[in-house]
Amino acid sequence: MEVPVSGVCDPSFEAVRRAFVDNFAERGEVGAAVCVTCGGETVVDLVGGWRDAARTQPWTASTITGFYSVGKALLGLLLLRLVDEGRIGLDDPIASVWPEFAAEGKGGATIRHALCHRAGVPAIREHLTDDDLLDWQRMTGALAATEPWWTPGERHAYHTNTYGHLVGELVHRVGGSMPGDALRALAGPLGADVWFGVPLDEQPRCAEVLWAPSQPIPTFDFDRLSGDLLLNALAHFNPPGYSSVGLANTPEWRLTQIGSTSGHGSAAGVARIYTELAAPDRLLSQDLLREATRAQSTGPCPILGEDVTFGLGFDPTTTRRPLGPNPRSFGHFGTGGALGFADPDAEVGFGYVMNHVIPRWQSNRNRALIDAVYASL
Repeated sequence: MEVPVSGVCDPSFEAVRRAFVDNFAERGEVGAAVCVTCGGETVVDLVGGWRDAARTQPWTASTITGFYSVGKALLGLLLLRLVDEGRIGLDDPIASVWPEFAAEGKGGATIRHALCHRAGVPAIREHLTDDDLLDWQRMTGALAATEPWWTPGERHAYHTNTYGHLVGELVHRVGGSMPGDALRALAGPLGADVWFGVPLDEQPRCAEVLWAPSQPIPTFDFDRLSGDLLLNALAHFNPPGYSSVGLANTPEWRLTQIGSTSGHGSAAGVARIYTELAAPDRLLSQDLLREATRAQSTGPCPILGEDVTFGLGFDPTTTRRPLGPNPRSFGHFGTGGALGFADPDAEVGFGYVMNHVIPRWQSNRNRALIDAVYASL
């Protein structure tokens, strides 16, 4: 079956179009989109493939899909903008705006700790259900009450799912808006098609998320686990659908405002945000952006199983996960390979989303696209 590909591509970026087409022919892509801006101008905006497993619905310019942890940077951006406005400080205690979070010895956890995965709550200890997952107050209450896995600030572990409730509730407490409303207030005027909580009338635009291989909901006897095994099981599957397994294509999941995991958008929407971030003093002041995109925490992570580097919401480019050749690049990958990043030196904004989810961040698909971008500059 011939794969439909449409959109625009500047002739000087023909290598990106070829890489995008090759992703379908050679690398197992089902449906995807890529958008690249350079100097604030769109040079690539391509969509291709299929929105559904049956391959009957072509991906179009209006299609959006789940982009998983790409949303962490957008969520971090919302909180950083409140820092920029002077409404909270990076080293202020979380409990200064969320008193309940001080429970079980977490009173020393700061906004900075929350943003760079050092807050000590990568998993909730109380056993929760998927009904709980759909209740924001229930989830944030359980997170605030949980005993930390270490003294906040002493080490890091990727808050793979709890980041959405931790940073999202801070956005809510400081700014007065739920994270989905705060994101729309930012993205709407920019024309950026990104969402935490897709309204029902927008959901017909959503592509199906296709896990490869398909993911059954695992069952755990949490009481028989300990140490990092328990931490990982609870982080990913407490509640059972916290990582979207069994829920990804349901209206209820798409409506949730878990910015770490359930965000949706288009490649053009993601690229639009990073285009603004690649330019000086637009979405964030230069000083704060510089602080947010430098290495804040580096070392082994029991969730990701390797040495990692975290900034504040954003991840700096690293040798392990490079975002082009320039040292000031920053962004965030998502499960399956979705990606948004900015390169201020090359004045590049980049967005890539897809629906065929392979369970890792960096993939041969996004790697091919990034390499093609820099080969074209």
